[in-house]
This record gives sequence, C-alpha cells and structure tokens, in this order.
Amino acid sequence: MNMTDPIADMLTRIRNGVQAHMDTVEVTPVSKVKVEIARILKAEGYIENYAVTGEGIDKKMTVTLKYTGEKKSVISGIKRISKPGLRVYAKNNEVPSVLNGLGIAIISTSDGMMTDRDARKKHTGGEVIAYVW
Repeated sequence: MNMTDPIADMLTRIRNGVQAHMDTVEVTPVSKVKVEIARILKAEGYIENYAVTGEGIDKKMTVTLKYTGEKKSVISGIKRISKPGLRVYAKNNEVPSVLNGLGIAIISTSDGMMTDRDARKKHTGGEVIAYVW
C-alpha cells in the first residue's frame, strides 16, 4: 500500500494510541523526519520515550506514551498542519504560537526540526509540520 503522508500516519497512530489508553505505539516505516518529531515530543515531555529497532526494511519505531497519575494522557491534541497537497510555511516573524504557549508547533527549518519557541529564539522560519497540545 502506498502512503501519501507518512508523518500524518505517525501522528494519527499516536492520537489513536492515546485515545485507546495504549502504553506503546509502533510506527513503520521509520524515517529521519519521524525520529526528529519523536525526539522533539520527548524533549517537550509529551511522550515517555521512543526506540528505533531493526535493520533496513524491518526497521520500526516504538513510541512509549506518557500519562498522568489518573491515566490521563499528557497529549490532549495533535494536528498535522502542512500536508503534501498544501504546504504551510511561516516567516521568522510569523512563527505560530499554539494555545498562547501552552502547546508547541513543530517546525522544519534550515537548521533542522525545532519547536516554535526555538525558532523564535533563532529568528528562523520554516515549514509548520504539526501542532501538539
């Protein structure tokens, strides 16, 4: 099966896993972009951990979801913004803020993937990949 938007597939798997109160979610196929998104989600405290296993075509990423003490998810919403059919870019002075700073925007810049806060600090713009809150 040919997938047109693998990043949206990864975000949907995480969203569905959170709604089903799953402990882990497997993401295949693995790419550098997906690993960078998982790195940002872990650094910002939205997921517990991620691990890439396997070689070549058998490579898969396991994302460990994070919950509070009452089994309530840390991620309350996750949305894909820039899609293959409609790319969304932000200039360095137009970087979006999610819920007045309560969430993050994941942005792909020329300096690599980063959050909206980091992009504002570095005065750089780029493609707005997703919102997480």
